[in-house]
Amino acid sequence: MSDSLGMPKHIAIIMDGNGRWAQQRHMPRKLGHYRGAARVRSLIEYCTRVGVECVTLFAFSTENWQRPAEEVDALMALFIEYLDKELPAMLENRVRFKAIGALDRFSPEVRDRIRRAEQQSASNDGLFLNVAVNYGGRWDILHAVQSWQTAHPNAALSELSQDVLSEYLSTAGQPELDLLIRTGGESRISNFLIWQAAYAELYFTDILWPDFDEAALQAAFDWFSARDRRFGKVKAST
Repeated sequence: MSDSLGMPKHIAIIMDGNGRWAQQRHMPRKLGHYRGAARVRSLIEYCTRVGVECVTLFAFSTENWQRPAEEVDALMALFIEYLDKELPAMLENRVRFKAIGALDRFSPEVRDRIRRAEQQSASNDGLFLNVAVNYGGRWDILHAVQSWQTAHPNAALSELSQDVLSEYLSTAGQPELDLLIRTGGESRISNFLIWQAAYAELYFTDILWPDFDEAALQAAFDWFSARDRRFGKVKAST
């Protein structure tokens, strides 16, 4: 994990407020999602410049299927469009892409786009970009346990340790999560990266995601750098 007063290695963002941003401007909610998607590229480029190694974006949760069908369809179309449009930039900037979540619920078209983006960027050695789609933190933990059990059918549950379980999570092999940011004014993590966020710093802002620019991201980094991260230890005397 990163030391205090340093740049986080792994950040996660709950990109909240797209729909409200559009409604405040008397626009359809889906236009807010499109504006929010457009915000992603510049922030990924900024993270690359300042040395962040891994970014995980919460794009679509397991609970989001409960939204109106029209909005869900618009989000699926936007995801396909995002992958098609952004893949060349990812490859140019050496970004490695991975979709995390229960992908079997998506259409063959969506799964095909995901596989293509993952395969074409697999050898990239730059920033690691996770996009969480049909993702839930509880699902991630349960899926990890089930995957471990499948890999070790004759092992006793007592043999499963925290370190081993971490190897079966969606973020296995990546840096520990340092900073979780949520835009949009809510102060909860909404079933996102529950395991991974155990020692992450949680940063909540009222800024709606389409307005969350580089200055706002740097403000979150500045806040992080001032935190005293002890991970359960006692602060040394000065």
